[in-house]
Amino acid sequence: MVISRLLIQCFFALFLIVNIPAYGSELLAKADARMPSATDTPSEPLVINKVLVKKAKRRLYLMSGEEVIRSYRISLGDNPEGHKLYEGDERTPEGNYTLDWRNPGSDFYKSIHISYPSAKDRKMAENWGQNPGGSIMIHGLPNGSEDMAFAFRGLDWTNGCIAVNNQEMDEIWQLVNDGTPIQITP
Repeated sequence: MVISRLLIQCFFALFLIVNIPAYGSELLAKADARMPSATDTPSEPLVINKVLVKKAKRRLYLMSGEEVIRSYRISLGDNPEGHKLYEGDERTPEGNYTLDWRNPGSDFYKSIHISYPSAKDRKMAENWGQNPGGSIMIHGLPNGSEDMAFAFRGLDWTNGCIAVNNQEMDEIWQLVNDGTPIQITP
């Protein structure tokens, strides 16, 4: 189901870019394509002590104190507004969590686990008579889809995770340690 939905979204994005040049170029103009350069690399190692996600802005920020060190455009769940209530609602949770472990061999290009659900999340889902779900991650693109990376940019296509492109995932993987707090805001 996820793959067929992704294919539809990919073909739609390709259609827009090819058939509606003005719209396609507007989308590309909004893309944050800036890649870090050698001048971005400080002489001392970066210490990322917090990850901040602003869902409405579709941005993920790597923070050192109050300073934004890196910023990434993200994709969220298919139903992005509001806090995750239960498994299958395709929402990305909101609140304070921890990036607690990573999976280099996931179904998506690398993944870092977000400590959802909290005790509060479990209780809320229980009140709805539902399972809160889990396996909420920051990850790259689905394995094998690298050639279609352009079609994912700017779309909400996950089941509640936070997605970036594979190159960005490599950078996040390298800069963020397990145990780093993550705050996800509406």
